[in-house]
Amino acid sequence: MDNLKLNETPVRTAKNFRINNIKLENIEVPEVIPSFENVTIIGDTSKMDIEQNADNTNIDLAYGLSEEFTNQVQYGANQKIKLNINSNQNEEVMPKLCECSDIKEEKTEAEIDFNFDNENSVLIDNIEIIANENTKSTVIIKYTSNKENECYHNGIIKAKAEKNAELNIVLVNLMNIKSNNFLAIENDFGENAKINYTIVDFGGKHSITNYYSNLQGDNCDNQLNTIYLGKENQVFDLNYIGELRGKKSNIDIEVQGALKDTSKKHFKGTIDFKKGCKKATGNENEACMLLSDTAKSIALPMLLCSEEEVEGNHSSSAGKIGEKELFYIMSRGFELKEAMKLMVRARFNQILEKIENDELREEILQEIDKRLD
Repeated sequence: MDNLKLNETPVRTAKNFRINNIKLENIEVPEVIPSFENVTIIGDTSKMDIEQNADNTNIDLAYGLSEEFTNQVQYGANQKIKLNINSNQNEEVMPKLCECSDIKEEKTEAEIDFNFDNENSVLIDNIEIIANENTKSTVIIKYTSNKENECYHNGIIKAKAEKNAELNIVLVNLMNIKSNNFLAIENDFGENAKINYTIVDFGGKHSITNYYSNLQGDNCDNQLNTIYLGKENQVFDLNYIGELRGKKSNIDIEVQGALKDTSKKHFKGTIDFKKGCKKATGNENEACMLLSDTAKSIALPMLLCSEEEVEGNHSSSAGKIGEKELFYIMSRGFELKEAMKLMVRARFNQILEKIENDELREEILQEIDKRLD
């Protein structure tokens, strides 16, 4: 497509902000979708149903990236996966792809890994996750690719936490910087339900994310923690939307990023207090470290309110690493590049510590070092 207009904000802002949407040119959107075979799914099948080639065709997103991108997933997905946590398990479902692992009694864990290569360069994935009442679970979703090939990813993740359920989703994008990454996420909450996201967003020449939470359950809670790291000419567009409807519902958005070279980031964070959400709370903070004079950060945090007796806070910041901090680290024998790595790691650690999988956390730390070289 010659011109794409994606990721509209829920309300229009002044044109001079240039952040109501993102416009992309000369993006090759595949019309013919090949198969994608490089996917591994690991989970405890005694505690969840795992379906591949699931019937996830009923996609009705409140926002999404655009109608065209939603339709591509709805009608052209080459990976359709459904996780139904703590339901009656049919032991014959996916016997080859599902392997039991050591899992704590109180928590169910699953991992979905997509690995791009020359034969698997186009992924259109439709993932649905349902956490039934009184369950506690963690789902890891990871996208990786080799350095050489240009890949295309367009995906939708729909998550639902029923009453008293806690669902932790770790989403890791380690694609190369030649590829295009498009992702829409939508979450629904029951009473006292919790959905916690930890998002690592490093890959893609363009990485465009639309995140929406419908917090309709009373006392429900959404924690969204993101780190992003840009280099060369990467472009990140993050559009995070939380609509609070339930009484005493809560959303916390924490975003930490770093940009080097000529990379760019647009952050749009909207917390919307709807009528009826008495005593609801919402907080958002986005901070960007600029590692070069040519990196560019634009942020637009917004609070919308149609209800009294609510509390909302928002903040954003961008700036270079302090010279005093760099001088202090370099005076301990570190070169400039290593000092910058330490500073970025320190900023990201508060979010990375939320990932309980030690092996995955170490892989991400190594990736930070590689991308900062």
